[in-house]
Amino acid sequence: MRKLCDSVDRFCLQHPRFGIPNLMKFLVGIMAVVFVLDLFSNGYASYMLYFNAELVLQGELWRLVAWMFLPTNGSLFWIFISLSFYYFIGTSIEEYWGTAKFTLFYLACAVLMVVFGMISILWSPLPVVSSGNLNQILFLAFATLYPDALIRVYLILPVKAKWLAALYVLLTLYDLLRSGMWAALFTLPQLLAVWLVYLVFFWDRIGDLLREFGFAVRHQNSHQTIQFKSAVKQQRKKAQQQGYRHKCEVCGRTDTDFPDLQFRYCSKCAGYHCFCEDHIFNHTHFTQ
Repeated sequence: MRKLCDSVDRFCLQHPRFGIPNLMKFLVGIMAVVFVLDLFSNGYASYMLYFNAELVLQGELWRLVAWMFLPTNGSLFWIFISLSFYYFIGTSIEEYWGTAKFTLFYLACAVLMVVFGMISILWSPLPVVSSGNLNQILFLAFATLYPDALIRVYLILPVKAKWLAALYVLLTLYDLLRSGMWAALFTLPQLLAVWLVYLVFFWDRIGDLLREFGFAVRHQNSHQTIQFKSAVKQQRKKAQQQGYRHKCEVCGRTDTDFPDLQFRYCSKCAGYHCFCEDHIFNHTHFTQ
């Protein structure tokens, strides 16, 4: 799992232009249009867009993608609140991760949900593939990145995002246990799909996440982790003595001269060595 997590970061670093900028603005806008169309068509728009594996096999291939644009049911007021909320958390994640990683996360969840949905047709005549599960895992990702962010429940009660995320996980597990094995087969594949993607993207933060909730996570740091922490300490000391914080060992560029350039520390090199995004995976490792 750690290798997959590292591969994701490597791909996003090597392909910074991958993805759709302002993806949530695009998705929320289409959801709003579908909601309006439902009002004037008595729900026919959603009927034509929802996921149906049997209809997909009959040639209605647009359903493989169109289900992502279905808004949740509710009044005009709550639709506005929910869409505004998902736009907020989506753009916040994109600002934290960057467009490439956020787009990859969202699309990976969607693709895996469709794959599991198509497999589920073996025992379920109508697999559950909904935008609700996709947006819920989006909130779980937001709460992991911004655990102390305050969310106003019903626009009144302020609650930290990490506690709402913990409540979501507990209620989901409770519903699975209460519904029984047969009923769980209808919803479990979709939960497994989004949670697998979540674990891949947040594998390196699982320990920190557990400590957020007071769990004592004891583990022995690897040689690479110890080396990285040592590099961070050295970097802080040097930052007080020089006019830049990061300098590429290959090309010599610094974060002061190139503020938009990303820098990384190589865990495979012996000692403390920093590289820019163009050379982090393209350099000769230091052995001494």
